Amino acid sequence: MNGANPYSFRAIPLPVIVLVALMVHAPLLLMQLPAGSFDANFHIFFASHYAHHWFSPWNDKWFAGFSQTTYPPLTHQWIALLSSVFGLNAGYGLVQLAALLLLPVGVYRFGKLWVDDRSASYAALGSIFLGAVAFMVYQAGQLATVAATALYLNALPYLYEWSRLAEWRSLAKGLAMSLAAAAAHHVSLIFGLVFFALPVLGLAMMDASAGQDKDKKSSTGVALRAAAFAALAGVGIGVLLLPYWISLIRHPVQQMPIPHDSRSNFLLNSITGLNYFVIPYGLLILALPFIVVRGMAVRRLRPLLLGFWLAFIFGLGGTTPLPRWLLGRAFEVLTFERFAFWAALLAMPIAGLLFVKLLDRFGGKGAVGLALASVATFGAALAWATNNPYRPASVLDVNPVISFLNRDGHGDYRYLTLGFGSALAKVSTYADANSVDGDYNSARLLPEMTHHGSAQLTNAKFYGTAGMDSLRDMLKHANRYGLKYVFVHDPYYEPLLTFAGWRKIETYGGGEITAWSKGDVPPARSIESDAMPTRWEGLMWGILPMASSVLVIFLELLWPAWKRSFKTAGAPVYVPERSIA
Repeated sequence: MNGANPYSFRAIPLPVIVLVALMVHAPLLLMQLPAGSFDANFHIFFASHYAHHWFSPWNDKWFAGFSQTTYPPLTHQWIALLSSVFGLNAGYGLVQLAALLLLPVGVYRFGKLWVDDRSASYAALGSIFLGAVAFMVYQAGQLATVAATALYLNALPYLYEWSRLAEWRSLAKGLAMSLAAAAAHHVSLIFGLVFFALPVLGLAMMDASAGQDKDKKSSTGVALRAAAFAALAGVGIGVLLLPYWISLIRHPVQQMPIPHDSRSNFLLNSITGLNYFVIPYGLLILALPFIVVRGMAVRRLRPLLLGFWLAFIFGLGGTTPLPRWLLGRAFEVLTFERFAFWAALLAMPIAGLLFVKLLDRFGGKGAVGLALASVATFGAALAWATNNPYRPASVLDVNPVISFLNRDGHGDYRYLTLGFGSALAKVSTYADANSVDGDYNSARLLPEMTHHGSAQLTNAKFYGTAGMDSLRDMLKHANRYGLKYVFVHDPYYEPLLTFAGWRKIETYGGGEITAWSKGDVPPARSIESDAMPTRWEGLMWGILPMASSVLVIFLELLWPAWKRSFKTAGAPVYVPERSIA
């Protein structure tokens, strides 16, 4: 290392890391690259409802009526708020960008718990280029999961500080961020407790036992304070998401399991293995041996390695039996791409040690190699996101369908789309008419859908017999639901419609979409449902989740995190910062 550039031994300043994240993701978001992701239209659809009915989470547009309290609202409400100035698409992009900027900040602060500042900074920089991040944002469109994870990563250092040092401001900020994370995505918080929080608690107890700070808090005190944090967070989340819990109790998930490729055995299906393993991890796969060996060798890193290992195994879906054994029936409800995302983030602090090691040993060549590996990983994920066998070959122009539904009283009836994929949500966002279908499995209550193992009717054929039986049942009961119009983007369904008594009435886009109608269908009427939230539930839903994020902003402005942070002593050993001169 003699003669090496002394600047290479410094940690990368956090503002530089955030600037790089902005430079990487902002142009992609301005090009609206995530707009074609699987869940983007779903999030925009939910946001459009809050933009018009902030305090009324009952949405008539899908499933003949469903409650949006079945999904935490924070990201959707922020999009709705921003849409009043920037529009829905730009609002989606801005919220996504905020989450992407928060993510490396969270990785940096989380990484500093485990490794030295310099390694943590390289881990944060590397996280910007993770294939798993590109996968979640530009292919899956899982805005809520990314936002909740970013908030959660930023909350964990406060949990550590509170547990170790009993600082009340850390308790307040940690709780506020945990509540905001839950308001963004509940599932992330539940699994984050196991993968992220328990390793941090283990670390705090190990550090307390080692007595590495002058405060010498006992491990028992650490455990008690962590328990107090968990209890307060549990009560807060219970109140914050009370309408969600009420909805879940009224209608627990009892529908038939819906197949999903992320639950398959990746060794038996090369495409799913490529989609859910190779693309998310990219060239980080080459670092896995180092992560395991270093994680096992350093006692202080073992809780982190354990969290990574568990998330990694879950991310393999049905490749191993462990997720099914541990989750039971929940295995058939969850999708598993998010576990690879979490595993990659958990690996980054240890990977940061490897990055520093390579830079110290190979200097400029090491830097070039790491840069090329990062660009290759991120570029491959972006290329795959736009050219994978799951993605629609072209963007469907649904404007003629929206125009049809919004004129001549057509909105008095319900409609159905076939072969539209995620474009169904785009139609629903801008059409006044209501549909019997929807792009959200957990909200389905109509028996024609829950009695069969299929998800959306618009993609019925991809669910085999279950999907087509569900579609036949719905067409059979068209009069019951006021289902008068069907829009078809896949000729596969046309014989079924003809046989069921429907007739083609209009054609759009040179035959790309056809409109079908049934003559004897009465106008749609409201379907009674005990899932409709009460007025007070709507008020809670409209106030508390957004308030949690406002509280986070207020506390961060009041007590900025950058003014006080942990230092490490070269090796991953905790040392509290005494003061900022």
